[in-house]
Amino acid sequence: MTSSSNSSSTSTSSSELSAFSALAPYGWDDAWADEFAPYGTEGLLPGRVIRVDRGQCDVVTADGLVRADTAFVTPHDPLRVVCTGDWVAVEPAGDPRYVRTYLPRRTAFVRSTSSKRSEGQILAANVEYAIVAVSLAVELDLGRIERFLALAWESGAQPLVVLTKADLVPDPVTRAHLVQDVELSAPGVSVLTVSAVDGDGLDTLVALVSGGTSVLLGQSGAGKSTLANALLGEDVMDVQATRDVDGKGRHTTTTRNLLALPGGGVLIDTPGLRGVGLWDAETGVGQVFSEIEELAAQCRFHDCAHSAEPGCAVLAAVDSGQLPVRRLESYRKLLRENQWIVAKTDARARAELRREWKRRGAQGKAAMEAKRGHR
Repeated sequence: MTSSSNSSSTSTSSSELSAFSALAPYGWDDAWADEFAPYGTEGLLPGRVIRVDRGQCDVVTADGLVRADTAFVTPHDPLRVVCTGDWVAVEPAGDPRYVRTYLPRRTAFVRSTSSKRSEGQILAANVEYAIVAVSLAVELDLGRIERFLALAWESGAQPLVVLTKADLVPDPVTRAHLVQDVELSAPGVSVLTVSAVDGDGLDTLVALVSGGTSVLLGQSGAGKSTLANALLGEDVMDVQATRDVDGKGRHTTTTRNLLALPGGGVLIDTPGLRGVGLWDAETGVGQVFSEIEELAAQCRFHDCAHSAEPGCAVLAAVDSGQLPVRRLESYRKLLRENQWIVAKTDARARAELRREWKRRGAQGKAAMEAKRGHR
């Protein structure tokens, strides 16, 4: 009895050590091991999803790379499907082989789809850093950067802006001005300039992402695949030339792929995102525009809309030049979009939004009548 118990204990610790050894480069740690423990007693294997494709996924396990079916984890909620970056419990054998479940996610990067059903789409899970790649080959679109950052903050990851193709802006003064423009639109976020051509800035980026999982985001033509290859130290991702006329490119990456970096850390590369719709990202928007949120706390009225109210600290900052008009307009735009998305998917939020519209409409009508009365 004792001998059998000791043998089982030895076998269990041996399998646990094997899992740690094989999965540590992909982010496996004691906390994940504790989460997985109940599934281990059922004979299931831990693994991390490195790619999802049409109901199937590639999972890295202690037994190597396995192909598994996700049919057991296909709920109606699109946010609960298996995605790249998930830690899962997979069957040890079988044809087909199945993923039984995924472990609770620490973070999740979600955007709204372009469908009329206003569904959320999960792009990556369990990510510590969200790298927003922005090409210096074209004019900066600060509004789009703010949109990416709102989703990144909302996911629970730490955003990082990487200005790629820095070799195309050789003048250090011009480059410094571009960095400053982005920094003003990204409070609390590091902004790096990187050139995959000459390696400038790569060492700093490698050091930043070596301690966790990073997801690489950006538009087509932003240089993501080239940057991914530079971080990996080899040409793993396909690269295509961008159009000279607008700096855009085709989707060289068509699926989300998770890859272990040689210097430590994990990278999830994503297809170029043409549409970056918000998905219940009020907290993220607030963090992107933290200076406006701080000013708003000083407004005379707690429900100030920062449009024409007396005692509005936000409008006062715009008048004094402290706050750029563009920032306020971008803030308003993203808040309106987020409210609309939430209202379309949440009946209570939808009712509250209608009440808010009626209240503001009544205030506007009263203001117009008062104005007419003074004539």
